Amino acid sequence: MASSIPDAEEGLAPLAAPRPRAHRRTIDPATLLGLGGAAVLISTALALGGSARAFANLPAALIVLGGTFAVTTVCFSLREIFQAQRMLFHTLFRPHRDPSNAAVQMLEFAVQARREGILSLQYTADSLDHEPFLRQALTLVADGSTGDVIERVLRSEIAATCARHAKGASVLRKAAEVAPAMGLIGTLVGLVQMLGRLDDPSTIGPAMAVALLTTFYGAVLANVVLSPLASKLERNSREELLVKNIFLMAAASIARQENPRRLEMLLNSVLPPVKRVQYFD
Repeated sequence: MASSIPDAEEGLAPLAAPRPRAHRRTIDPATLLGLGGAAVLISTALALGGSARAFANLPAALIVLGGTFAVTTVCFSLREIFQAQRMLFHTLFRPHRDPSNAAVQMLEFAVQARREGILSLQYTADSLDHEPFLRQALTLVADGSTGDVIERVLRSEIAATCARHAKGASVLRKAAEVAPAMGLIGTLVGLVQMLGRLDDPSTIGPAMAVALLTTFYGAVLANVVLSPLASKLERNSREELLVKNIFLMAAASIARQENPRRLEMLLNSVLPPVKRVQYFD
């Protein structure tokens, strides 16, 4: 947050031209801690209860993992499946963009445009290759687009982003539904194999292992991995959409040549209470 002495003429603080903030991609510690902690707890429980190797079974893994992927692919296109896989990567290594910092940055751009003219934003936009949405917003402002046009264009972009994120989350949710079902199918396969070879006691153990482990694999995959990642993707999507709405509101306000103090009030109206900024005294 920034504070300064108001100008007598415009009520704006003296401000140097803002520098674009670095686009940081960070590891999400909550996701790593949750998945890693669950894996450690399950592995520890297996080791304390006996041999952990008894829970490693290739046929059971093929039925659950391969079957879940295959059935989920039937429900969506290959492009949607691969997009969901890329979104999984972004849940672990995602660009960090704090809404408060985004609001302060847009207030700096608003002051810059008010002092130096909106054309000065074009030079700033040219250095924002790492943030295409913000670059598009500032370019529209520098090109002289009206506030209504900017809102219409950027809202279309936000809607497309929201639809893409929703599709990725739906892929994970569907996979979470399929995984326990594939575990049940594997259980039935193992039981049929066991009942068909009761005359050979040596085959009962491996068949029973497949029957039980597929259910175990399906439950773990659905409830420990897929469902939590879908929830995290939805949470990250809400945060990204908030930041993009901040960019949209600020770009439209700058295009309308509104006072940056009014923009500060508008941005604080959409920010959570703990994230609100006090840029001007």
